[in-house]
Amino acid sequence: MGALPTTRDEAWRYSDLAALEAAWPLAAPEAIVVPEGGELARVIVQDADIEATAIQRYKLTIGAHGRAAFHLLNTGGKLGRIEIDVTLHRAAHFELGAAILGGGAQTLEIVTSVQHAEPDGTSNQVVRSVLGGQATGSYLGRIGVSRHAQKTDAAQSVKAMLLARTATANAKPELEIYADDVKCAHGATVGELDRMALFYLQSRGLPPAEAKALLLEAFVAGAFESADEGARDHLQEAARTALRRLL
Repeated sequence: MGALPTTRDEAWRYSDLAALEAAWPLAAPEAIVVPEGGELARVIVQDADIEATAIQRYKLTIGAHGRAAFHLLNTGGKLGRIEIDVTLHRAAHFELGAAILGGGAQTLEIVTSVQHAEPDGTSNQVVRSVLGGQATGSYLGRIGVSRHAQKTDAAQSVKAMLLARTATANAKPELEIYADDVKCAHGATVGELDRMALFYLQSRGLPPAEAKALLLEAFVAGAFESADEGARDHLQEAARTALRRLL
């Protein structure tokens, strides 16, 4: 894969390059093909040991009228990074629901590249982050629309919650559009827990830590709404465990 990246490389600007060095060069991404009219659902819980460098890479091709959904939780490792490179053909759909939960000195990243190669494709990406300590959480999401991919409808929603002023959230949505009849939207926000909501829960008798946990669980749950019931329950339970470690 060539030389180790530097911070001048946009895809690695916010990363932990010292941790990355231990895993370099990276293995080739897992290639996944969804055939015409096919469906795929993938659930990923990345909860590696806190000192590990954990990098997962996927190259996904979705055939005409196919559908693929990735729901993932990125919470483990000194450096935890998940990359997904997607190409959509005619009337294909890609769904991403993802959460980053980190504390201490962790660096956790989700990097997506979604290329709408043919007309009538749709994609929807929802990412939620909760970060404490000196953790860094980053989402880099590129959406590309090819010249002939008319009627594309693509959306990204990225929200981060900081538990400490020493934590850092990075969001870099990117649109590269060459067609003129498309609908593409993205939004990114970074904030803190609502003090009024915390006060309300505590006034009803909940201890502060439990009140925080409930609000954060509800915030993260938004990333998993599109998963089926079994996957949603599994991801929410894993997220609940990770959040308790942060509080």
